[in-house]
Amino acid sequence: MSTLSVLALITPALASAADRTPVVKEWSTQLAAPFSLAVEGHRLLVADGGTGIVGQLQPEGSIAPIVEGVPGLAGLATRGSWMAYGSSVEDFASEPPVITESGLNIRDPRGGTRYVDLRAYEDANNPDSGNAYGVTDPTSCAAGTAYTGLYDSHVYGVTAWHRDWLVADAASNAVYQVTDKGEVSTLAVLPPVAVTLTAETAGMLGLGECAIGDVYFAEPVPTGVAVGPGGAIYITTLPGFPGESASLGALWRIDSRTGALSQVASGFSGPTSLSIAANRVYVAELFGDGISIVKDGQVSPFAALPGAVGVAASSNGTVWASTLDFAGGPGKLVSIAKGEVKVQAHLRR
Repeated sequence: MSTLSVLALITPALASAADRTPVVKEWSTQLAAPFSLAVEGHRLLVADGGTGIVGQLQPEGSIAPIVEGVPGLAGLATRGSWMAYGSSVEDFASEPPVITESGLNIRDPRGGTRYVDLRAYEDANNPDSGNAYGVTDPTSCAAGTAYTGLYDSHVYGVTAWHRDWLVADAASNAVYQVTDKGEVSTLAVLPPVAVTLTAETAGMLGLGECAIGDVYFAEPVPTGVAVGPGGAIYITTLPGFPGESASLGALWRIDSRTGALSQVASGFSGPTSLSIAANRVYVAELFGDGISIVKDGQVSPFAALPGAVGVAASSNGTVWASTLDFAGGPGKLVSIAKGEVKVQAHLRR
């Protein structure tokens, strides 16, 4: 054993906080589907898609409702006293079920709410109409699977950007910029994801053996959006392809000055949310090992949390995460920190 190792053992009081292992603390199990989190200092908000409640975590672990009865709740962000969250209405009578309404709800400091209809924007513009999906090779036996961007919308990720909001629309395959007045513009369209068909995936798609080895272009499905250093915008994508547990997810970056889109990292298993603090990007992987960190383009594990669906990193060093239980149990809310975690009880309605 080295001298340094001995000193570390006999002088624990001198060890820096950075050397301590982060502790995972469970705060709540009363959630159904906590898809999104938003944090401001010691104040944590949760968007529970299972109950349609936007609530604030209390010190004893309860969730105090702020907004209730939101259909298809997903995506949550704050900007000072403002708040924005997504909602969607799904028609389960159709086969397969389709989302008939989807939009962004912008709540002002007085409690008034403006609904921005992003399904209507999609119907009028269809931003990914220039993308070609499926097997696009006309000589392939699976050429009949090819199609261009469909008319579909599903608000999933939301973040504040300057005085506006950014929305990751999982069905439109685009990121929108939305003003408080409800003006919408397309900030970026995510590119199709090229996947080489195997015997297994060709079979899952109902294609013959002749399609094995062909390239299938999957829809990117943006799920999370966050703003990083220098105003750069980061997006997670969870490609729409059979076997979503496959490591096809990726992290993208949009240069806020040039609009250039580039891939930062890949190999994620079902990335559903991201958050940025201290030049680190935290990614929640629904089908992976939990929360991962991306720094300088390198991906490393941060916390093992099966079913991780939401993540929010605070400037004070605490990382919050939420999980789903695929067996039908309650969702969980946990903190990951090296020291004591404080929670603000005061509600800002």
